[in-house]
Amino acid sequence: MSQFKELITLIAYGIEAIGVLVILIGCVAGTMRLLHQLKSKAISELYHEYRQLIGRSILMGLEFLIAGDVIRTVIVSHTITDIAVLALMVLIRTFLSFTLTLEIEGKLPWGQQS
Repeated sequence: MSQFKELITLIAYGIEAIGVLVILIGCVAGTMRLLHQLKSKAISELYHEYRQLIGRSILMGLEFLIAGDVIRTVIVSHTITDIAVLALMVLIRTFLSFTLTLEIEGKLPWGQQS
């Protein structure tokens, strides 16, 4: 059973690492795109597009981070403290996802698709 928990822990950390990479790659790609289009578009339009790209990267990264936390806590740690910490982290990350979606798309996440 110990080897199984170690494997699951490694998988969870791998999923979290993917989340961090998604955020980093999104930020770098968004910045490169901003710099590439600097002369062809208005600054206000570029700023809006840049914020959307960065926000989407953060949202996707948060999804991976939450998944890694859930896997590690549910499979590896079963203490009430670990579960309470997980619940708090998921609550905070869900709030961040909600507010980022609202800011990026200008509507509630459950709003009608346009």
